[in-house]
Amino acid sequence: MSKLYELTGEFLELMNMLEDEECDEQTIMDTLEGIDYEIEMKADGYAKIIKSIESNIDGLEKETNRLSSRKKTFENRIKWLKQNLEMCMRVTGKKKFTTDLFSFNIQKNGGKRKLIIDVDVEKVPKEYRIAQPDAIDGDSIREYLKENGLEGQDGSINCEFAHLDPQGESLRIR
Repeated sequence: MSKLYELTGEFLELMNMLEDEECDEQTIMDTLEGIDYEIEMKADGYAKIIKSIESNIDGLEKETNRLSSRKKTFENRIKWLKQNLEMCMRVTGKKKFTTDLFSFNIQKNGGKRKLIIDVDVEKVPKEYRIAQPDAIDGDSIREYLKENGLEGQDGSINCEFAHLDPQGESLRIR
């Protein structure tokens, strides 16, 4: 498997541990702590490993997309073949027959029949309607909080009926 970055000794060993599904996180943490480098060198090592794993994920994603596309092609071929066979059966008037290997039958689909309402909802009698509860407009509440809310000590923004949690933070490697 090709790597995005060439890894050295200890970090290569760490990379192998990360790829091993049976290796537990505590063992990985112990190995990370045991690598004796300055924080900058350790951060570079972490970044190399992260970028290498990200490239593996990209490869898996491309392969997943390729296989999904191939699956969709096969599903479409099956659908086309069934439609063609059904059309031939209808044209010949044979809606049901059996061969040595298979039996063929054109029948009605199971389940509920499709319901189509032909008038406005208000014209359907009330006993056939379901009342819907009010819904919350989250975007409007966010705007109200940004303009009128009080900022809490933890970074939240509050009003009498809602609050925005503090904005999260995360590490970015570029």
